[in-house]
Amino acid sequence: MTNAIYFDQIKQLVELQKVDDAIFAVRQDIERSPRELENMERRYEESEAQRNRILDKLAHLQEQQKRLSLEIDDDSARIKKSKNKLMQVGNTREYHAMLREMDGMEKINRSREEEKVTLLEELQLQNNALAEIDSSHDILKTELEAKRDGMEERIQKAQKTLEDLNKKRAKVSRFIPQPVFMRYEFIRVRMEHPVIVAVKDGVCSGCNITVPPQSFIELQRGQQILSCPNCQRLIFWCEHFDMSEEAAKTAEM
Repeated sequence: MTNAIYFDQIKQLVELQKVDDAIFAVRQDIERSPRELENMERRYEESEAQRNRILDKLAHLQEQQKRLSLEIDDDSARIKKSKNKLMQVGNTREYHAMLREMDGMEKINRSREEEKVTLLEELQLQNNALAEIDSSHDILKTELEAKRDGMEERIQKAQKTLEDLNKKRAKVSRFIPQPVFMRYEFIRVRMEHPVIVAVKDGVCSGCNITVPPQSFIELQRGQQILSCPNCQRLIFWCEHFDMSEEAAKTAEM
């Protein structure tokens, strides 16, 4: 193979790789969109569950607050009633018994008042937590709805782009000799993207491993298309590609 034929084939393969790069990016986007939606839906569900837990706790605290208020009001009324009766007590023994009873009710009420203060503080904390989560929850809900609405259109556009790229790929591949193209395809279906990569400073840019000296010497000769001994990708010397581009520009002048 002459250098001119070699340069031409490398250029054709690199052009094909550019199309495959674009196809790879579009396919990644198509695959990524549903995953992004699933992740957002999961975050929304977690936020919803956390919000519901706070609402349940608030409902429980409000029930406790209502119960305490009723108990405090009931005991206050009983204490007031006992104080009225105290003035009508006929003997000392009954008088002291009523005082002890009233003292006990007042102690219970003071304890309930303290519990009520603690309860009000917890209610405030939970209301603050609810306000905070509501803010992020509403934003997340808006983003999720927009994501759902836009995903179908986004995927349709990506599919159309993919169709156009596949047509371009078929056109580009027609200029590549069949044996070379089949070799490219053989590697493409068996390896990670990309297929053909540059070697710069003796290092394969596909696997970042130094190409053996003898292989690098053969690569610099520019007479046959070689593969990286380590990752098996097709390789070309970056300076050769620059030279082929310069030659093409000179031919056009």
